[in-house]
Amino acid sequence: MKNNDDYFKVNRATWNEKVKIHAQSDMYDLEAFKNGKSSLMCYELEALKDVSGKSLLHLQCHFGQDTLSWSRLGAKCVGVDISDEGIALAQQLNAELQLDAKFVCCNVLETSSFISDRFDFVFTSYGVIGWLPDLKPWGQMIAKRLKNGGTFFMAEFHPIVWMFDYLDGKADLKYGYMQDAVIYEEYQGTYANTNSKMKSKEYGWNHGLGEVVSALSEAGLRIDYLKEYDESPYNVLPALVKTESGMFVTKDRLYPLIFTLKATKV
Repeated sequence: MKNNDDYFKVNRATWNEKVKIHAQSDMYDLEAFKNGKSSLMCYELEALKDVSGKSLLHLQCHFGQDTLSWSRLGAKCVGVDISDEGIALAQQLNAELQLDAKFVCCNVLETSSFISDRFDFVFTSYGVIGWLPDLKPWGQMIAKRLKNGGTFFMAEFHPIVWMFDYLDGKADLKYGYMQDAVIYEEYQGTYANTNSKMKSKEYGWNHGLGEVVSALSEAGLRIDYLKEYDESPYNVLPALVKTESGMFVTKDRLYPLIFTLKATKV
């Protein structure tokens, strides 16, 4: 049986390979981003309206587009990611765009071993907590990195979404909502380029909303709200339908696709 370090090693290698493909993908649209387009979505922009002059820690930042988008809005940003290729590209973009963000390569659960500052905001979004085997140390790290009165915000795919297997191009109910066992998937391509020849090898874990809320509240955060939405800003699941507003929904809209959570360190 593998231990978590082995899982993280496989995931890091996959994400290193994804960086090169994602940087050239239409989904990430790097040229438009360089020309000023924000990568931030409606949920986070509505939640964190004014970050100018504030410090912001972005967890699991990939190659830094959202971090740099917050930086463009005036935040003093630090981005963290497990992929050294992702961090290298983020640093390159930061220099090219003449921004002042900092980037650190580490496992997000080990953030406090690399960063001692405390922040006004901690932010994470879209496809992040499924890479973590246990949310308790995650919640404790977030609380440690927030200033008193600071805000944590996350926008994430709803845990119901992760109960399905999508590898055959359709949604097959396969995994437990509260499943403890690790989930291994191996498939060709990535969510940003399904035609890529790269082979993704990934270990992940399912986390229900109760686990998310408890990990944060037990670490000392006050939950301000938990909201659920049946619309996703990303077209990364099979057979989604685009709405007039530009969001994506399942045909029957029977379950939520996204949740957002805002909390305060008290």
